[in-house]
Amino acid sequence: MSNRPRIPAPARRAVLRGSLLASAAVAAPATLMAAPAFALSGRPSASWGVQVGDVTASSALVWVRSDRPARMVVETSATESFRRARTWHGPLIGSLTDFTGTTPLYGLPAGEQVHYRVTLHDPDDPRRTGKPVYGTFRTAPATRRDGVRFLWSGDIAGQGWGINPDIGGYRVYDEMRRLNPDFFLCSGDNIYADGVLEPSVPLPDGRVWRNITTSEKSKVAETLDEYRGNFRYNLLDDNVRAFNAQVPSIVQWDDHEVRNNWYPGQILDDVRYTEKNVDLLAARSMRAFREYFPVPTLQASPQERRMHRVVRHGPLLDVFVLDMRSFRNSNSPNRQSDDTTGILGAEQLTWLKRELSRSRAVWKVIAADMPLGLVVPDGATDFEAVAQGDPGAPLGRELQIAELLRYIKHRRITGTVWLTADVHYTSAQHYAPERAAFKDFAPFWEFVSGPLAAGGFPANALDGTFGPERVFVRAPDRANVSPMESPQFFGEVDIDGGSGELTVRLRAQGGTVLFTKVLQPGRTGQ
Repeated sequence: MSNRPRIPAPARRAVLRGSLLASAAVAAPATLMAAPAFALSGRPSASWGVQVGDVTASSALVWVRSDRPARMVVETSATESFRRARTWHGPLIGSLTDFTGTTPLYGLPAGEQVHYRVTLHDPDDPRRTGKPVYGTFRTAPATRRDGVRFLWSGDIAGQGWGINPDIGGYRVYDEMRRLNPDFFLCSGDNIYADGVLEPSVPLPDGRVWRNITTSEKSKVAETLDEYRGNFRYNLLDDNVRAFNAQVPSIVQWDDHEVRNNWYPGQILDDVRYTEKNVDLLAARSMRAFREYFPVPTLQASPQERRMHRVVRHGPLLDVFVLDMRSFRNSNSPNRQSDDTTGILGAEQLTWLKRELSRSRAVWKVIAADMPLGLVVPDGATDFEAVAQGDPGAPLGRELQIAELLRYIKHRRITGTVWLTADVHYTSAQHYAPERAAFKDFAPFWEFVSGPLAAGGFPANALDGTFGPERVFVRAPDRANVSPMESPQFFGEVDIDGGSGELTVRLRAQGGTVLFTKVLQPGRTGQ
């Protein structure tokens, strides 16, 4: 456990005040969905809650959605009373961003609890304001003594399992919120844009799963508005909104934000889609993604708008957020002997090597939206991730990963740990050259966790190229097990401020710690 003083959960009054205001219009989702999208009179309302993302020692991004045109104003303070508050004038929110807005905060104090409130102002009469919506977050520490603790998972509203009011919605978010982490890393599949939600689904044991449904979840997403509606869907859950008001996020994307197993240049033969050009669908999803999460805004430069980035969380931790979707080559048998594009693209690989070598953090978490050594098929002959089941020398996308692993070893880059989700179970894999066909790398760990609110699936086969050993796995024995039949999974990482030790815990919903691994700092491999 960390030696840092445990950060007390934000005062109950502050959290309740924020979450109750955020949930007021969502307590009866059917009523909300039946109401007109934008009222013609009254004050601006922020009933979809607030979010904070990409928090560093001095900066953060604050998100909100209005129900009409409004000016976003953020106030921050060291106390709940908001005495001596600092005011941040955010963007004018309008229809071009689906009435969402993000305000960057800079010059924040390091290692401090920050209370904030977002107020929406009528752009024609600034004196007419909506009720403030409250939240809180902790900035990254300036020194290592405080330690860092965060959670990760992914895969939300997948395989037909959405918000079920009979079981209290996405209750796992309430469990994660009560752990009060410094931040949450979502490893992709934040939505299932290709996943239709039916009002009810019969279960094998005779019970019935009920979904809250919306018009946008009644078909596969193709238009910009349909993608927006998919991102908006999860915010109907009061557990999610309360979580967002207390826990900052680092968000990456994978395939289901667009369509299952998509890749650039793909032309669909799926009869559910009238728009067959995946690049066009991906552009629409990317726009909606950036509208609905606190990430660099649509107005940023092309370089800043890329999904891959480093989020620096003090001297103990850098998080390298990968995009293993946007720059990949086509899914194929993946056995080519020369592959410079791979799963990252040449430019992203160069960026990752450069930033890893520049990092001075004790731990370098590589947030991958897909696993390395797990075989993920795409149909009968093609493969979706890195591995393709051939245990020999690197081929296809494995060539790019081999180049990266070789670079990490020869540059003596210490403290790399791989985290991912995607496969809908939880496991721990140790990779070692003595077991591998490719041997020019230092040992490392890869930890898998998920789903958060989706179907569970059996464990994938391992590919021996990089010598993975499955040290732990917990997975269903059949495909698409509902959240009522199998617990959902998330992981916890705790970095001790005194020793620098990194502890990984794989957790199951309900409070159970399934597996624990402690890693030592300052090593190129272990």
